[in-house]
Amino acid sequence: MGEMAKPELESTDIGNKLEDLSGVEIKPGDNPYNALINACHGNAAKIQSLYAAHRIARNLQQKEKFLSHEFKELIIDPFLLRLENPKLEPGFKDPRNCLVFWARPPDHIIRLVVHLQQALKQAAPNLWLMPTHRMHMTTLEIAHSRSPAEIESMVALMRPKLASLTNMPFTKRARLVKPFISYDLSALAVSFLPAAGEAVLSPPPVAPHPKYINHPGLLGNDTAESDTYTYHHLRRDVFDEAKSTGVEIGSRYVVPSAHITLGRYLTQTDHEMPEQRQKWVQAIDDLNKWLEGEVWDVQDGEYVGEWIVGQERGLDARNGALWYGGGRTIMVGEGF
Repeated sequence: MGEMAKPELESTDIGNKLEDLSGVEIKPGDNPYNALINACHGNAAKIQSLYAAHRIARNLQQKEKFLSHEFKELIIDPFLLRLENPKLEPGFKDPRNCLVFWARPPDHIIRLVVHLQQALKQAAPNLWLMPTHRMHMTTLEIAHSRSPAEIESMVALMRPKLASLTNMPFTKRARLVKPFISYDLSALAVSFLPAAGEAVLSPPPVAPHPKYINHPGLLGNDTAESDTYTYHHLRRDVFDEAKSTGVEIGSRYVVPSAHITLGRYLTQTDHEMPEQRQKWVQAIDDLNKWLEGEVWDVQDGEYVGEWIVGQERGLDARNGALWYGGGRTIMVGEGF
């Protein structure tokens, strides 16, 4: 008999689909980000409310799964497992090549995220943590799970527009607030909401900075006015600009979420017993209460929970095997 072929590895997305829980219906063929904006009549407070509804509903859904008597196991990422433990399959390389536009968190958000990671690591010592230099928020995914040759042809198609795409946040400022830990059976993240008139907490732009470019709340503008352009609007505009190059956009999902992955599970060890899962869920709930009480809307606090996309650097156009923060930068836009 011939040697049996190795079974194909499955992404955690297969068994853990990130579904849109906001209630907004997306019509095929349309810019998917317009659906939520239109449903909210472009109102920032309503957009923020739908983002909040999505993450609260998802956390409640996942909490039930962790605490259910029918809980079987966590969803371990087989690709990451092999990358982190080379003995499992010597020479393994992630075959899933992608093309994305990332927003990179500024230093004050990194500080907050590291604090959250350390607290989560205490509750689950075997948790895999995303390295800080690899942290990102996906503004737009163009393609995933493709060959290098396929990605190369897409990059060639998009190259004339890469500068305008990566520099977009320099003139189109979108503010994110109210960090909150979101989680499921495979990973956890810190998620943000589009701002809707909250007081500005971020450090000012690094000088020199053009006076004619708006910075929400810091150059004499009213935040209620400047926040009418939300992160969802930015995602819509990046989508339209990318599509204008003729490239086919194949995002895995389009949900009202602005999140940075904090970590993933690589073993069942910390969550095998019901009391361990209860402790884990409680630890996340406690951290979210701390965020709401000590970080949200707190002026001059130890941690800043606001992020104006484009702070320190513009969007990062990247390709390669970048599922866990890897790959390479094709171009990064100007920061402020």
